[in-house]
Amino acid sequence: MDQITKILDRLLALHPKEIDLSLGRMHRLLAALGSPEKSLPPVIHIAGTNGKGSVTATMRAILEASGKRCHVYTSPHLVSFNERIRLGADGKFVSDPELFEALHRCEEANDGEEITFFEITTAAALLLFAEHPADVLLLEVGLGGRLDATNVVEDPLACVITPVSMDHEKFLGEDLPVIAAEKAGIIKPGVPVVCAEQEDVVLPVIERMAARNRAPLVVCGQDFVAQLDQGRMAYQDEDGLIDLPLPLLGGNHQVSNAGLAIAALDAVGLLPDEDEIAKGLRSVNWPGRLQPVTHGPLLEICPQGAEVWLDGGHNPGAGVSIAEFLGEQEERAPRPLYIVTGMLTTKDPVGFFRPFHGLVRHVGTVPITSTTTARSPEDLADLARCAGLEATPFQSLDAALADVAACADKDGEPPRILICGSLYLAGEALARNGTVPT
Repeated sequence: MDQITKILDRLLALHPKEIDLSLGRMHRLLAALGSPEKSLPPVIHIAGTNGKGSVTATMRAILEASGKRCHVYTSPHLVSFNERIRLGADGKFVSDPELFEALHRCEEANDGEEITFFEITTAAALLLFAEHPADVLLLEVGLGGRLDATNVVEDPLACVITPVSMDHEKFLGEDLPVIAAEKAGIIKPGVPVVCAEQEDVVLPVIERMAARNRAPLVVCGQDFVAQLDQGRMAYQDEDGLIDLPLPLLGGNHQVSNAGLAIAALDAVGLLPDEDEIAKGLRSVNWPGRLQPVTHGPLLEICPQGAEVWLDGGHNPGAGVSIAEFLGEQEERAPRPLYIVTGMLTTKDPVGFFRPFHGLVRHVGTVPITSTTTARSPEDLADLARCAGLEATPFQSLDAALADVAACADKDGEPPRILICGSLYLAGEALARNGTVPT
């Protein structure tokens, strides 16, 4: 076991609950570390339910295309913990020695006190961001917003709120307005808020929080629009229309995410010229989100000619976006669709599966071995059936893919396969395929 794995295991044991939202422990630890949160580069803070990572990755790509250095904080990771922390000097993930030193300093400063794993690792990230130069820090919320460990940043450049939908109800609340209030908890006095198009019950909550903080509010559909236009992306605001290439990431929903990223950078005076925006959109990299699997051991298990996609989306909103994308693929090039999925006990499988009704031929449910909070394949298969889908449990990803291959051999048609339902499963699939995110 390497040094980083050992220290991460020790940090995981510091608090009995995996999730316990509070800022008190975070403030205590940061004070013991010399308050690194007060020495960060300018921060853009990103909250929401769906699209946080894609919006963050798009902002990073555009900023780097214009020569800016970006620190980036995202979670969870797919294969390696280092993926959560990207340092601006070279745009690469934090190195093992740098990560170990920051984690070790946080462990010593914490001195055995109770603290959650996300809190102490976020403190390590803030320490690294404070001690390495960059032009911008793109800081993604872990869970919620108001009491999230990242919400110790007092004066960000801007707050960005992606689409809000049902997720983490156990921790954030049982209805959309309550969840929206938690997400809007990142809004700070006088700081611009850039907001995605929202459900009717969500936007008034964000508007009230922005008004209370006298924070300028920019809303998709009111102050700017981004839409498909003859195979291109059209972005329009009060300054005019920009004709752009489609984002490299798959799915029409990525046009909306890209529009939000552009509006956020514009709101803080960091939007470069049209050529650099286009260069950024053509270079966005965000693994595990409608990612095509084009080579590697996973394809060797699948039937010859199979089209394989990987996505870590796990809530009803993500299910809608993924199903729309696959429906468009079906219209262009019909193939039988098979889903291979694993999900956590904290998610809503029926809500996730419903948009696939009438689109998918069969669902294979699998365990997730990298977390203790995964649903059993048998339980998940029952819930898929509740959504009107045919489902069979399997004891491994390989076994589920082998079954798809057997079905495809009988049908004589190369299938379309979606591996989905959890970023943990996406990470396991990438590791199984020997693919390391960069």
